Amino acid sequence: MPVAEILAGIALVKASVEFIKSNIDTAKDIGEIAGAIDGLFKGTEEVQKKRNKKSGVGLRDQFGIQSVAQEMIDAKLAEEKMQEMRNLVDMRFGPGTWQSILDERQKRIAEAREAQRIAAIKKRQEEEEFWEMIKMIMIIGGCVILGGGGLIYVVYSAV
Repeated sequence: MPVAEILAGIALVKASVEFIKSNIDTAKDIGEIAGAIDGLFKGTEEVQKKRNKKSGVGLRDQFGIQSVAQEMIDAKLAEEKMQEMRNLVDMRFGPGTWQSILDERQKRIAEAREAQRIAAIKKRQEEEEFWEMIKMIMIIGGCVILGGGGLIYVVYSAV
């Protein structure tokens, strides 16, 4: 696992924390630091994904002390920064603000997943309907061809 990939996630976490720290006292509402909070979540997710990602990595790199130590330290740093931001946001905007942010984020993630699931079901139904229509056209076409051929046979047989 390239160290640069791991650093990208933790760098985003650190940059987001610095922005929040420098702007928390002057922010009139949570929206002014929302982008940085989003960056904090994305950076933390990236750190976790890199930590959990094992495919495509040589065994030596995957189990090396440096790799393991870097992954663990980055995960702990991200966790600490999240807790620090929870405290800052709750102190500035009132207790429970951070939890409200987390709850709303989870709600939106669940809604997006549900929308994707429904879209996939709808797409699958539309594909099934399309193929049913093709089958019907083929059957009707076959009947017309057979019926026309039979009619021609009867007409020529009668002559």
